[in-house]
Amino acid sequence: MVPLPDGSTLYNFTGEAVAAPEAAGDMGAAAAPAGAGVVPAVIIGGGRVGQALQEMGDGADVLLRRGDAFPADAPAGPIFVCTRNDDLDGVIESVPADRRGDLVFMQNGMLQPYLDAKGLGDATQVLVYFAVAKLGEKPTDGLTDMNPEGLTAANGKWAEAAAARFHNAGLSCKVPEPEVFKAMMFEKLIWIAAFMLVGAQHPGATVGDVESQHTADVSHLITELGQAVTRAEGVSFADQLPERLCAYARSVAHFPTAVKEFQWRNGYFYGLTKAAKDNFFDDPCPSHTAGLAAVGALPQ
Repeated sequence: MVPLPDGSTLYNFTGEAVAAPEAAGDMGAAAAPAGAGVVPAVIIGGGRVGQALQEMGDGADVLLRRGDAFPADAPAGPIFVCTRNDDLDGVIESVPADRRGDLVFMQNGMLQPYLDAKGLGDATQVLVYFAVAKLGEKPTDGLTDMNPEGLTAANGKWAEAAAARFHNAGLSCKVPEPEVFKAMMFEKLIWIAAFMLVGAQHPGATVGDVESQHTADVSHLITELGQAVTRAEGVSFADQLPERLCAYARSVAHFPTAVKEFQWRNGYFYGLTKAAKDNFFDDPCPSHTAGLAAVGALPQ
């Protein structure tokens, strides 16, 4: 049996292990009694988010840490994957083939091409906007002044079960139609790619610095990346995309910035650039490409 990663990271828009802002402490509706209406689950990863998910349950969940084998008597419900993206190969291999359709992926970044390649294109995905500041602490919701209803969303077989679990902890979670979820997924990707790249061009800049001091630059980049996605994927975004993504930035203003996990984040947009240039078309993301060059992140 392949050893399982323990997933000891904080999951939020940036994926950084940072404290959640106190201003996000209002988690919406009051929490229901522990475990009310929650489907028992397997939770892979014993870090902040994994333990928080277990605490949202009724005590019937199975939490797997590094080195734990997948149990033969595991609950028949969702299998939440709360690990780093780079650990996903080992996680998937460790789960019996007949249970892989129950996997629920909680990671940041562009997962769809990876999941498609693994034969898991229809797997449940969750766009996580809540954060867990420290191991054992309650999550805080990602609410913004433009989306006070919350931004977390789920799609797939176990989407309703994931939403019920989050609601049980007083957290928001939408279960939108697939096309709406797809647009939300790309918005999340655009946010992390744009804010991290603009911030990396100003050493030491936080997300809040980017939003307040480099608003024009990040808004231009957001618009550029959104247009590139629309052309490549046929995805339509709701109005005020830059404004909505800047609103989220204000709610996590203290987060640091850095270009990292390239395959899962900025790599998607560089892939659009490379495909266009390989076919003698103009770069659909010229500001993004220039930014990557400026911070030394262009693939060689």
